[in-house]
Amino acid sequence: MAHVKKGDQVLIVAGKEKGKKGKVIKVLGKDNRVIVEDLNIVKKHQKPTQQNPQGGIIEKEGSIHLSNVQVVCPKCGTASRTGVKVLEDGKKVRLCKKCSEVVDR
Repeated sequence: MAHVKKGDQVLIVAGKEKGKKGKVIKVLGKDNRVIVEDLNIVKKHQKPTQQNPQGGIIEKEGSIHLSNVQVVCPKCGTASRTGVKVLEDGKKVRLCKKCSEVVDR
């Protein structure tokens, strides 16, 4: 179970975007990476295609390693590590290690 899911608010803790917050657009599970909205912008050289006949240089979000992001707790508002708790009905949920509040929506 990954500590980050699509739609989570995360804080970047390392790299050139350190200290910035953003929303997770996509989780790349096999590569242990996430794509965060409007952060880690990279330039990609695109050949002309039928969908994009102009081609050229486009800017898009690059991926960030999972170890470089922390989930922002919706209750306490701080970035913290997450733990896993099994509820009575057998469902697994993520919880904030600082305030012990459930992070899952």
